[in-house]
Amino acid sequence: MATIDRQATTLALAHALSAAERGLAVIPLSRTKLPALRSPHRDDPTAPLCHGECGRFGHGVYDASIDPLRIRELFAAAPWATGYGIACGLDPHHLIGIDLDTKSGTDSPAALRELALRHLFTIPETVVVLTPSGGRHVWLSGPPDVVVPNSAGRLAPGIDIRGAGGYLVGPGSRTEHGAYSTAPGTAHLAPAACPPSLLQLLLPPPRTGRHATPASTGQHGQGLVQFVLAAHEGQRNTRLFWAACRAYENGLGPDVTEALVDAAIHTGLTEHEARSTITSASRMTRHRP
Repeated sequence: MATIDRQATTLALAHALSAAERGLAVIPLSRTKLPALRSPHRDDPTAPLCHGECGRFGHGVYDASIDPLRIRELFAAAPWATGYGIACGLDPHHLIGIDLDTKSGTDSPAALRELALRHLFTIPETVVVLTPSGGRHVWLSGPPDVVVPNSAGRLAPGIDIRGAGGYLVGPGSRTEHGAYSTAPGTAHLAPAACPPSLLQLLLPPPRTGRHATPASTGQHGQGLVQFVLAAHEGQRNTRLFWAACRAYENGLGPDVTEALVDAAIHTGLTEHEARSTITSASRMTRHRP
């Protein structure tokens, strides 16, 4: 049973409510940095994929809210929470997190500086959160019509990206390894706009066509399939959902569905999970698979 640290929970709730006032949707986190509320469907392997449609708590980042009443209810349901997560990719900030890790032994800040020199961008003055391990989370804001996926080490070793479907540990959170805090002089800032050339690096391969034949998914379709195949555990559904949305938006949905299902199964999802996620994407884009 989780140990309850009421002072830490009270502080985490206060910080979470403050973040919500700035338009940042939040969820309670445990000391392990994971969502504090477990899935209500965890003991039912036959349950359909659910992102909160059931009305109960325990759907991770899909529980995130800026509503103070709902946030208090979330924390009341998780009295062991000692931190909070900030959902990325949502209105109004469309938050993108650049996670500069130090635990891997790589110099991730130097890698980011090298990328900036090579691709001619500068990280603007923005919110920076210091992690207990000595790392940094750089907060940036993306365009409302662009979905930035999560990735781990794709940009450079030691640099992880938190995008749509991901979350950042909020400043003021306490974990097993210590507290998160904002870097001096950045707490009052809003997330700055992501430089265009950096944004291009964060996106999957560019779209190259709008049509494909059943015999072939085409270059764009293959790019979406490869995007799904590159998913790590914890981002498989998010990548599949993103790819399926792009496919239906570009008129490729029926032609690439089976290839996307096969790719998702290869990453570890079940066929049922894959088809449910693709169905959700088709509904989101007002198509039917």
